[in-house]
Amino acid sequence: MPAPRITESTGAFVVETRKNYQVRVIFFYFVTLGLLLILALGLAWQQLLQADVYHERERQQNERRILVPGPRGNIYDREGRLLVGNRARFAVVVFLDELRREFRREFIRVRKNYRELGDKDVPNSGQLEQIAQVSVVQNYLDQVDQILGRQDKVDSKDLMRHLSDAPLLPYVLIDDLKPEEYARLLEQLPVESPLQVYTSNTRYYPYNSAAAHTLGFVSINEDIDIGDFPGEELKTFSMKGTMGRDGLEAHFDDQLQGETGGSIYRVDYAGFKVDPPIQRRLPIQGHNLTTSLDIDLQLAAEQAIGDYTGAAAAIDVNTGEVLVLASKPDYNLNDFAPRLSAATAQQIHDQGAWLNHALDGTYPPGSTFKLITAIAALRNGWITPDTTFDCEGSMPIGNRTFRCDNGEGKHGVIDLRQAIAKSCDIYFWNTGIQTGVDLIAAEARRFHLDQPADIELPGETHHMLIPDPEWKQRNRDEEWFPGDTANMAIGQGFVLVTPLDMACFAASLARGETVTKPTLIHDPNHPQQHSEPIGLTPAQYAAILDGMKGCITAEGGTAAILALPAFAVPGVTIAGKTGTAQVRKAGGTIDIAWFIGFAPADHPQIAWAVAIEGDTLGESFGGAHYAGPVAAAILKKYFEKQNRSPETKADTSN
Repeated sequence: MPAPRITESTGAFVVETRKNYQVRVIFFYFVTLGLLLILALGLAWQQLLQADVYHERERQQNERRILVPGPRGNIYDREGRLLVGNRARFAVVVFLDELRREFRREFIRVRKNYRELGDKDVPNSGQLEQIAQVSVVQNYLDQVDQILGRQDKVDSKDLMRHLSDAPLLPYVLIDDLKPEEYARLLEQLPVESPLQVYTSNTRYYPYNSAAAHTLGFVSINEDIDIGDFPGEELKTFSMKGTMGRDGLEAHFDDQLQGETGGSIYRVDYAGFKVDPPIQRRLPIQGHNLTTSLDIDLQLAAEQAIGDYTGAAAAIDVNTGEVLVLASKPDYNLNDFAPRLSAATAQQIHDQGAWLNHALDGTYPPGSTFKLITAIAALRNGWITPDTTFDCEGSMPIGNRTFRCDNGEGKHGVIDLRQAIAKSCDIYFWNTGIQTGVDLIAAEARRFHLDQPADIELPGETHHMLIPDPEWKQRNRDEEWFPGDTANMAIGQGFVLVTPLDMACFAASLARGETVTKPTLIHDPNHPQQHSEPIGLTPAQYAAILDGMKGCITAEGGTAAILALPAFAVPGVTIAGKTGTAQVRKAGGTIDIAWFIGFAPADHPQIAWAVAIEGDTLGESFGGAHYAGPVAAAILKKYFEKQNRSPETKADTSN
């Protein structure tokens, strides 16, 4: 009730009344009510509408994902023998998430010791924690050392990096245990110990360096993928996988690559798992690959090449399946598993072993190219099988004198068959000049000698060369001379081919066709290849075949060495052609010894090409004497296997 007051004029009491509310008070009420309403709406927004967002953030903080790559698929030869597989790799690991209590106890002990010593330079808590962690892990490593008789020490920096980056993954104490070490640890390590013998896998090559350039190798891949497995938004730890880097391992990497497995775990504040996995998908091994290679023939070729630099390729005439693809020098593929050391890589480089000479080595084909010259001349009517030339040992071409057989003798009057068998340069100089460079080049290109073989391997060279006058003018700014045609006719000059190209040519010639598509994949139902016919009459083709057979059997044949008992294949007639080409090197020239052909001559099954580099400048390096024995080794093994009984074949393939 309002208080009374006395008026000044009358002195009487007057009662003064006020309103029951104030405008400012009401305004304050509305402001307070508005703020409370905003607070209520905010709480409702956070608790109701944003609940999923906060739940997701909590999940991301409390869950981790682990990815484990699947093993790669195996690679087999055509008879099912393992060429590339996976071997178990054993390591001693410690599961750090099981050491959390020990880390804490050791931290307390270390901190207490520092304080009792009164040391003024006491490390901070983070440093003390690291000291404790290294100490605990070293204690476990000491247990392993005692069992194995070793004296290993923990790398503190590596351990800290692992704890920071991947605490859920086991920490490797000793990698790649020897079999006897693995056995001792299995017997003596407690089953419930944080120490465990951890099994992973690494690539394994049973034949070491055999077909090294063809099979290829893998390297470590830290960027593995798991496709539609959930948890992409979670912090993820990945075990290291592998990726194909060369050869079949690289070309078929998608097929050989295993399917990655994964697990999702709940973790505590320190990042260690606290429960069994919430979700799990097991890794799956990749698909296997069956190659066309025959490891028996491959080993025979590589052993015959020995310490020389060179290559050999052998092909199934009818299907194009590659039976042999050898290159020397090579390297032991097991040196790449699990990783190649810098010292070994340098050694491979110093030996020149990185180059796949079968696929990427380009050489003048020498006298093996005379078969192309003969086909071009026959098809275009410049010679017949009975056309003769008189070889007197030398021949003037332009303003130069070209010498046959190094000027040491002469072949006399010979026809096409004898010219092929005895590899008479003068016969083919005459033939080549009459036929002309354009027709010879066109014939070589018809057999695809200017193109890569397009086989299932990465990095095949594109440096083959079938020259012509236009090429010389464009690239050398020079005109084409008769001597260039003469050189080209015998596979010298600017012509460059690969051993695989020449093996394909030999297979095509064996079928009486022009193109062979090689493949490194075996298919027992592979259809017979067919391409454009060679375009010779039966008599013309027979003359070339007779010359190639005479190369081995005729008196004065350039590959007569293959008729000797040490190299002959009983009951098999061989059609071949030798060649010797010169390649300029620093300080002089080296010879390239060639031998190509197919067998049996009248019903061909296998074709080949061998190219061997001379190792001494200026040394005469004949095709028959150096490349011939390599082909003979392949053929002897091939026909030895062909003549086995079905029961014997079955036994040897297992």
